[in-house]
Amino acid sequence: MVEFSQLSGISRPTLSKYFNDPTSVRPSTRAQIEKALQRYDYRPNLFAVNLNKRRPKIIGMIVPDLTDPFFSQMVQHIEGRCKALGLFLLVLSSRGDAKLEARAIETLLSLKIAGAVMAPLGQASKVSLIHSLQARIPIVFLDSRLDETTPFVGTNNYQSVPLITEYLCRTGERPTFFEMPAVNHNASERRDAYLKTMERLGLQPEFITVPPRRDWRFEDVGYTEALRVIDSKGGLPSRTLLCANDRIAMGVVAAAFQRGLKVGREPDCHLRIAGHDDQPSSRYLCPPLTTVAQEFDRLGQVSLDLLMTRIDAGENRSTLPEQIRLDARLVMRASA
Repeated sequence: MVEFSQLSGISRPTLSKYFNDPTSVRPSTRAQIEKALQRYDYRPNLFAVNLNKRRPKIIGMIVPDLTDPFFSQMVQHIEGRCKALGLFLLVLSSRGDAKLEARAIETLLSLKIAGAVMAPLGQASKVSLIHSLQARIPIVFLDSRLDETTPFVGTNNYQSVPLITEYLCRTGERPTFFEMPAVNHNASERRDAYLKTMERLGLQPEFITVPPRRDWRFEDVGYTEALRVIDSKGGLPSRTLLCANDRIAMGVVAAAFQRGLKVGREPDCHLRIAGHDDQPSSRYLCPPLTTVAQEFDRLGQVSLDLLMTRIDAGENRSTLPEQIRLDARLVMRASA
């Protein structure tokens, strides 16, 4: 910036004011600066400028899988909110790998940032490293919490799973729960919520289990395991399947098609299949998927709002409410 000041003939304090807020300098000065920027192709180093600020303008975000529609939607919503607030969002992906998650945390530890939104891998996470980051900056956990006390925003599985389980029981044969890999606490919570709902209704719960490995390729898991059960001696335990998430359901629908089983709620259909999440592509599945809808925009908004509140609170953030769970809504489509 010193070199640019000398070349443009504009004082460094004036340049600093401009880069912090272009409207804070006189129009004639602003025009002079913008002409010099174009002439000398100068751009301030975002990270260097950030180091000089008492309150950093960078928010970090770590997600397990950027190809997952849920997390890509979250990034989109939070990035839009950050832009409106004059903040820069730095997004890192762990790709479902604990070592890559640790590296992402170390990257954030090496930077001066205001706070972070993180969707941790859960049991596979290096908790001591996350605690080191928590000691430096405010963190809000999204979708998957670290424990019962850490700041967290997610879907209320104990409201959403009973909602769709009761619907399936009302409208046809009782559902069998098709599990998801135990990648985070949602897997166990959704299983438990289904179990408790079936017991409350006086019905026998049934499960289709999946391999214990932490596999984020949910469609592959649903497809492979559904084929295994369909082709087994006993076959499917029920003509209604409640899948732990929509991506599992997509794999199951593909497996049913592969074996000539018609999915839907019409009298000539062999299977009813429902999911959880309402991923953006779920409405375009064939048939469109019955599911419970998470509010993507609200999850992103509440996560960032909670983080900004904790950033503003400074030393007093330990007294703030820690965990927020949002209810889902039933979305009835042709699959069940």
